[in-house]
Amino acid sequence: MLITETMAGPRAGHAHPCHAAPSWAEARRLAYECAGPLPPVWVPLADADGRVLHRDVTALQDLPHYASSAMDGWAVNGAGPWLLPDPQQPGAHPGLATYGRLAPNHARVIATGGLVPAGAQAILRKESGEVVPGPSGSLLLSVGPGARADEPRRGQHIRPAGEEALAGDVLLPAGTVLNPARIALAAVAGHDEVLVRARPSVAVVLTGSEVVTQGVPAAGEVRDTFGPQLGTVLSQLGGIAGGPARIGDSFSEWLSALDTATAPDGGKADVVITTGGTGRSGTDHFRAAIGSLGGRILLDGIAMRPGHPAVLAELPDGRFVAGLPGNPLAAMMALLTVGAPLIAALGGRPLPAATDVLSGSDMPPDPGRTRLVPCRILSGLAFPVQHTGPGMMRGLAWAEGVMVVPPDGVDSGQPVPVLPLPWSPGVDMVPGTNPQGRSIP
Repeated sequence: MLITETMAGPRAGHAHPCHAAPSWAEARRLAYECAGPLPPVWVPLADADGRVLHRDVTALQDLPHYASSAMDGWAVNGAGPWLLPDPQQPGAHPGLATYGRLAPNHARVIATGGLVPAGAQAILRKESGEVVPGPSGSLLLSVGPGARADEPRRGQHIRPAGEEALAGDVLLPAGTVLNPARIALAAVAGHDEVLVRARPSVAVVLTGSEVVTQGVPAAGEVRDTFGPQLGTVLSQLGGIAGGPARIGDSFSEWLSALDTATAPDGGKADVVITTGGTGRSGTDHFRAAIGSLGGRILLDGIAMRPGHPAVLAELPDGRFVAGLPGNPLAAMMALLTVGAPLIAALGGRPLPAATDVLSGSDMPPDPGRTRLVPCRILSGLAFPVQHTGPGMMRGLAWAEGVMVVPPDGVDSGQPVPVLPLPWSPGVDMVPGTNPQGRSIP
């Protein structure tokens, strides 16, 4: 069920009490369906790697757009021998056919890729020809002793115009993920820019007056775990994130940070990601700040662990705000549950899918809650890793996916959905090893 309470009046900051927390699957679906694709954008080819085409890339002219030579040698007309032009003739530059039609029984020097002159019937390779003096000081080209028996046959070593594609042919259809080779093809086709699906811009607000960003934290302090990795994860999910803003735990700091959060380019961010402040203690100001800005809560808590205090809201200017818990593993699980579907929807991509994998362990029930358990894929089986408390990162550091364990649990040998981590390949592509006799980190 979708919670869409306007944050105003005496109940500001609180979900309606009659609404039970949605299930993990419901929360993902709601986060995906609350947003639509952003308008596509034009990007220069140099910035197009990894982007998804919104519009077909077609050939703007024939490829190649002129008949060209496939060899260094001579363009020839007739059966030979052929008369070569005077090397001193204006415009008779080796490899350039810029001076008129090639007359019968004449030849011109041409380089690989050079424009084949009108009238040329074939290209005689450099190693297959022999130049000898002709009458009155002229030069004659003849077929040399090293030539093949069929040289030069009509059309030989000429790349005709349109051999690769004709003008208007679709070279890269919409939906194609661009890579360097495909970008090069777009350039060959005459394009300087391509129309691609937008990547949502993401502003990051990290909270906590006890957080330190360098060195070993003292008692009462915690080392920042979000700053070094959250921007990278958001990029892997399809967003564009800038450097994080860091604030303390006061309401005024929260209010100012949410009000001024901007995209990396200085414009309006599509999504704001916050960490901490989603509980219900006196220092948790997420909901109150959203209410003061006139926003509305779309999702308040999820029946899952870790990460159940995740909140999703929308501000009046159209920005979405995803509030992640302060514990690092809980925050990552909430990001996969709420942030990943939201970014996918804004980017015009499908809801990230889980893959069924056989469980290698018995996972006991946890009535009413879905458990997200970092796992390894070993010999085709999903095994939970150790060290997966809400505030731990050690287990996630060695995981390849996340088991989505239903409230009823799952027995060993039964299928369980597994989400790949943003930095890992799909779970069906993870190489398996024999788990016997080794400890899973």
